[in-house]
Amino acid sequence: MIDFRKLRLTFTVFNFTQNRTILKPSLNPRFFSTQNSLQLDVKPKLRSKSAIKEAQSALLEYLHSTRSLQFLDADNMCKNSPFFLQNLVEKSLKNENTINTKRLISRYLRYHPINEFEPFFESLGLKPSEYAPLLPRGLIFLNDDPLLMENYHTLCNYGVPRSKMGKIFKLAPQVLSFENGVLNLKLKAYENLGISPSILVNAVAVSPCLLVGDVNFEFVKVVEILKSIVAKGGDGDVDSGLIQWHFLDEASCKWGLMLELLCWLSDAGFSEEQLAEIIRRSPCVVFEESGGKTLSMIGFLTKFGLSVNQIVPVFLEFPQIRMVKFFANLRMCFQLLTEIEMEAAEIGKIFQSHTLFVGSSTLKTTKSLLGCLNVGKKRLCSIVQDDPFVMKNWVLGKRVKPLVSIREAEEEKSKAGKTEFLLRLGYVENTKQMNSAFKIYRGKGAELQERFDFIVKAGLTRDEVCRMIRVSPQILNQNTDTVKTKIEYLEKQGYSVSDLGPRPRFGL
Repeated sequence: MIDFRKLRLTFTVFNFTQNRTILKPSLNPRFFSTQNSLQLDVKPKLRSKSAIKEAQSALLEYLHSTRSLQFLDADNMCKNSPFFLQNLVEKSLKNENTINTKRLISRYLRYHPINEFEPFFESLGLKPSEYAPLLPRGLIFLNDDPLLMENYHTLCNYGVPRSKMGKIFKLAPQVLSFENGVLNLKLKAYENLGISPSILVNAVAVSPCLLVGDVNFEFVKVVEILKSIVAKGGDGDVDSGLIQWHFLDEASCKWGLMLELLCWLSDAGFSEEQLAEIIRRSPCVVFEESGGKTLSMIGFLTKFGLSVNQIVPVFLEFPQIRMVKFFANLRMCFQLLTEIEMEAAEIGKIFQSHTLFVGSSTLKTTKSLLGCLNVGKKRLCSIVQDDPFVMKNWVLGKRVKPLVSIREAEEEKSKAGKTEFLLRLGYVENTKQMNSAFKIYRGKGAELQERFDFIVKAGLTRDEVCRMIRVSPQILNQNTDTVKTKIEYLEKQGYSVSDLGPRPRFGL
C-alpha cells in the first residue's frame, strides 16, 4: 500500500496561452524502487570525519547494546563499512547541520531498524554489488540466521582474518549454511592429514573451494611436496613463508595444476635444493596462476624442439620478472619472427639458443620495427638470422635508428675492406698518401687482395710486390686473368718472373 505522506509530487505542464507553468502531480518512480535502501558501490556525499566517528559510535552502541551482538563483531562492522555508514549519516541527518550527530543517528536507529547483513558483509571486505546476492530474503537481523553466525565465529576462532572472509562467502556461499559442527570437522580433516592451521588459514582465504565437498587431496599432496623440498633444501619451513600466497589469486587457484608442475620439475631432474632455490628466488614460476602459465610455457618451448635438458637452465637462471610477462615476451617474439616470414626451422634455432634473452625482452611490434628501421621483411629476417642479439636494440621504449640502405652498407663494407688492405701495405690512415692510393687502386678490398696474392704466388716475395705496386699502382687494377696472360707471354720470351721486380712497368 502506498504511503501518500511520503509520495513526492512534481509539476511539469506549461500553459502557452498564459505564458506560465501549470503544476500537475506525477508519481516519483524512485519511491517504488526495491533497491532504494541499497546504493550499489556509489558513495553518497561525503560527510566530515567527525560525523562519521559519531555514526560509528552510535552504530556500535546500537548493535552491541540494543541488538546484543558480540562487541568484536559490532566493532568490526562499524569500523569497516564505509558505504553503509555514509548512507546512514545521509538518511539520519538529511540536510541538517548539527553538533549532536550521535543523538540524531541513535534516534534514527531507534525507529528505523537497519538491515544488519549489509554492514556485516561489507566489513568482511565485500562491496555492496558483491554482497547483494548474499542478502537473505525476509531477514534483517543477524541473530535470526544462527548458522551464518556459527560458521562465521568458527572461522574467526580458527584464525581466518575477518577482512578475508568476504571472499570465502562470495566464492563458496555454501559455507554460510553449514550445519553446526560441519565446518569444524572439515578443518580437522585437513589437520589430520598433516596440514598446519597456519597453512590452512591462508589456503582457505585464497581457495575457499577447499571447504566445499570432500577433502582436496591435490592440495594435500602439494603441501607434502613443498614440505619435502623445504626439509631437504634447508630453507626454513612451509609455514614461515615458502608459499607465496599473494600469487595464488582466488579465481585461478588450481591445486591440480600446481601438483602437475611440481611433478614435472621433479621428473626433469631438479634436486630439492634446486627447487627450493627456484621457489625462493622466482616464486612466480610455481605459484603464479597456480603454475598454469609455466606449464603453458613448457609446452610452447617443446613445440620448437627444446628438450627437457634445454628447458631446465631457463628455470635455474630465470630473470627477475613475472612468469606471465616472460611467456608474453616469448609469444611476442614468435609473432614478430612469423610476420617477417622467417622459416619455422630458423625460429626454432633462435628459441633453442636464446630463450632467456627473448623472454626477458619486450619487443616492438613488426609494423613499428619495419617503419623505424626503414627496411623490408626479407632484410629484417636476414639481420635477425645473422645475429639474434640485435633484437636487444628493438625493445619497447628504446629509440630505434633507421638502418642504412643495402647499397650504402655494401659501399661501407667495400671501403672498410680497401682501407684494411692498404694498411697492410704500409699506408698510414688519414694521410695524403692513403687518400691518393684510394683513388688510384680500383676495386674492392677482397679483389685487390686476391690480385696481390696471385702475383706473390707467381714467384715474387711480398716485399717485391709491395715495391712494384708503389712504382706502378695500375698493376693491381688488372684482373688475375690479364696478369696471368702477361706473365706467360714474358716467360715465353725468355724472361723470368723475378725480372719484373726492378722493372714492373716493363712487363705488367
